[in-house]
Amino acid sequence: MQIAIIAHDLKKELVTQFCIAYCGILSKHKLCATGITAKYISEATGLEIEGLLPGQQGGDQQIASRIAYNEIDMLLYFKDTRPESEYSDVKKEILRLCDVYNIPVATNIATAEVLIMALDRGDLNWREIVKADAKGNRSPF
Repeated sequence: MQIAIIAHDLKKELVTQFCIAYCGILSKHKLCATGITAKYISEATGLEIEGLLPGQQGGDQQIASRIAYNEIDMLLYFKDTRPESEYSDVKKEILRLCDVYNIPVATNIATAEVLIMALDRGDLNWREIVKADAKGNRSPF
């Protein structure tokens, strides 16, 4: 499965610690993340992770595009929850696209842990069927 990761500046340490804790599960999947987040995760965990552009320089748009092309199976989006934090239109669009394309998304550590555990149990294998149907392939069922 392809997992995309976005973390605002104040959440980069949290997402890094999360990835350290779940390194065993994450190592079984393809990962991509926006700029600095990818660097932090890779350096702390040794996980192979595709580093995209920094969020404000196009990384968020890259993830949005991959969601629209059904190339992302899960989004871990650790966002700044302060009331004064900037919540861009691009980030709103990413969440909207996750709703449109039925991409499981976590916006906090509690939900991220639930999704990672579900991923490990195989509860998200239905994404493979969705991707096959989107490509016009026959479902294995």
